Amino acid sequence: MTLNYKEFGQGEPLLILHGLFGMLDNWQSIAKKLSEHFLVYIIDQRNHGKSPHSDDYNYDILADDLLEFMEARELRSAHLVGHSMGGKTAMHFALRYPAAVRSLVVVDIAPRAYQGGHEAYFEAMLALDLTKIKERKEAEHFLATRIADAAELQFLLKNLSRNDVTDEHFEWKMNLRSLYRNYPTIMGGVGAAGETLDKPTLFVRGGRSQYIREDDKELILTRFPKAQLVTIPNAGHWVHAEQPEAFLAAITDFLVPQR
Repeated sequence: MTLNYKEFGQGEPLLILHGLFGMLDNWQSIAKKLSEHFLVYIIDQRNHGKSPHSDDYNYDILADDLLEFMEARELRSAHLVGHSMGGKTAMHFALRYPAAVRSLVVVDIAPRAYQGGHEAYFEAMLALDLTKIKERKEAEHFLATRIADAAELQFLLKNLSRNDVTDEHFEWKMNLRSLYRNYPTIMGGVGAAGETLDKPTLFVRGGRSQYIREDDKELILTRFPKAQLVTIPNAGHWVHAEQPEAFLAAITDFLVPQR
């Protein structure tokens, strides 16, 4: 699958993967800063942003998409940064193809399975009848009655755009129905018994987030024995958006010495 991407800078390759409902644009400002040290690729994973849609969706497929992306650009190895679902893709890729990884940064996610938490978003977006929406404000008003958090609402609305061909109606950039069908897989764990990555690895968590718990450390170190953990104060799950300067400092301090 040919994934949509943008690239910045020069040097050793560094690939950045967004989370569920995200897209490469969420990471553009971070990518431009990191491009002072690396050749940075920000990538739309399948069923997100401007990348192709597919009914098939699991971490084996997402890892193979990434391998295909690297092979098409003759990248023998790269540094990887992944947030949330993108962090799981990065971990799964690193465990399957360790020779292709120089270092790994995982943002606010552990390799374990999670219980869920996005159901209300799916239900709200699926309930929105896009054939009846004439203005963006109508969609925003409808979703606001179901999604209370204003920041989360605006994050989701970044996925709403007019049809590229007709410009007559709105559509979701992401493949919403495929993501909904495959949601249990998305929330599943990655890595199998005996799989490890013996490469420098950094886990970054938000101080107000519960996505990486203290009892996750044992599993993290089992899969990634060289892992470090950094906590960014006053940040939730979207660490890079809520505390961009502290986040950038933490990952730069880790990544630059790995060059």
